[in-house]
Amino acid sequence: MTQTSPDVSTSAGIIRLSNAFCDAKALLTAVELDLFTTLHTKGASTEEEIRKELGLHGRGLSDWLNLLTSLGLLERADGGYRNAKGADTYLVRGERTWVGGFLERSNRNLYPAWGRLGEALRTGEQQSGSHFDVVVENPHILKQFVHMMDALTHVVGPELVGKFDWSGSKSVLDVGGARGNLCSIIVKNQPHLQGHVFDLPPMEPLFDEHVESYGLTGKVHFHGGSFFTDPLPVKADVVTMGHVLHDWDEKQRGELVAKAFEAVNPGGALIVYDRMLDDEPDHVENLVISLDMLLVTDGGSEYPTSELLAHAKNAGFASTEVSPLSDYDTVVVCRKAA
Repeated sequence: MTQTSPDVSTSAGIIRLSNAFCDAKALLTAVELDLFTTLHTKGASTEEEIRKELGLHGRGLSDWLNLLTSLGLLERADGGYRNAKGADTYLVRGERTWVGGFLERSNRNLYPAWGRLGEALRTGEQQSGSHFDVVVENPHILKQFVHMMDALTHVVGPELVGKFDWSGSKSVLDVGGARGNLCSIIVKNQPHLQGHVFDLPPMEPLFDEHVESYGLTGKVHFHGGSFFTDPLPVKADVVTMGHVLHDWDEKQRGELVAKAFEAVNPGGALIVYDRMLDDEPDHVENLVISLDMLLVTDGGSEYPTSELLAHAKNAGFASTEVSPLSDYDTVVVCRKAA
């Protein structure tokens, strides 16, 4: 792999950075065309074999494959190409470690929206062209959305299991938990827990199918509703909100933290994780995600940890603990007095 970060003190580095979107689109297109899944199934393949298998014209194919190789996603082998380790682990459709759902969303939604960043900055309006109520009304798009959420929780879920002492808890409620992937990861690893997921009603069929795949039917339960108009459905020893608060503005985030406080049993905890910003933000990845929120939500953004701590104090939590989670997330544990 020869790719390095461009030196933006030079004109060549600035021009290279301006073309970084090309690298991303090469990867997104590989996921779109199922290249990595094909190579996982077929093994090392020649350029011609790949052309036939994917139904491609052939022009530009060698350059595309060589670019993916230079980016470290493919390797040359046996006169052809095979998946590199990372691609074979995380970009093979159908595998539990698949994160391609996030890339599919990036290709379909974020990539065109970023082309309208200037308009978003001028108007403050989202540029994705579809509100979430449209997403949940379309089963195909909703399924793509939950695959994107699964991609994120596959990464942070196992680490969250190890960061928190679950031994004194009997129940967990994941608010905005999509089809229950995070909750399933937690309960699968902590089988003494009863799991609950609260999300919009159209999620329920996808939830039932996914939880069954974990063998957790009857252990993880779905509750349909909207957290802005309905009370949280059950009280639990632990309430989780992961990649939820960043979808909303500061006032709404405070309202949701206050609502979560009411659902936490005495002595229990609210666990929040997001791509939180430092008070003097310079974290490129999280700033990019915050701009994603500008482009695809009506008021969302990433937010400084200090904002969440203020919301927790105002809601009545007795103490808070802050720690890193995975590569980019921050997790805050807000504890309620017994």
